[in-house]
Amino acid sequence: MRAVHVITGRAVPLDRSDVDTDQIIPSEWLKRVERTGFGAGLFSEWRDDRDFVLNRPEHQGATILIAGPNFGTGSSREHAVWALLDYGFEAVISPRFGDIFRNNSTKQGLVPVKVDPDLGRALLQAVQADPNLEITIDVARGTVEAPAAGLAGTFPLDEFTRERLLNGWDDIGLTLRHEDDIERYEQHRARWLPTVAG
Repeated sequence: MRAVHVITGRAVPLDRSDVDTDQIIPSEWLKRVERTGFGAGLFSEWRDDRDFVLNRPEHQGATILIAGPNFGTGSSREHAVWALLDYGFEAVISPRFGDIFRNNSTKQGLVPVKVDPDLGRALLQAVQADPNLEITIDVARGTVEAPAAGLAGTFPLDEFTRERLLNGWDDIGLTLRHEDDIERYEQHRARWLPTVAG
């Protein structure tokens, strides 16, 4: 995954709470064998309504999603994160996330920005009032700001997750940090042990 330091961009105000992973990416999309193309299925059942917020021209190209509390609850499908990333979102702001969704997000490079409920509501309303409002999320500092609206706050990230995002380490990347140790082990490993052809 790519490293994430600072995200600056416009946002989409999804004024809904308890959005589960089945609403983010409906189950009929789970039959795909690739990890790409899921953006077309993002909120697909809601996007049938032409007035749905993602269909509005003023929100095209936004890179941040602001949602109500309890975003990403439900099943553990990674496809929900893939759909958000494939659509172009780099971060989701919400007062509360489903634990599994949050964990899947940090492993894929989607930044889950958990904010105080008052700040979450204020950011949502500010973007509804001004779709061009610019929001900046700083992963290293753990801050979210909308200077033109006078809004700022912090969000929690444990140090391991912060380091993972800043360095762009997915699970394979974490393993490859030990590539020299793996090579040394393989060079001295008993020949009778099974191998994987490479």
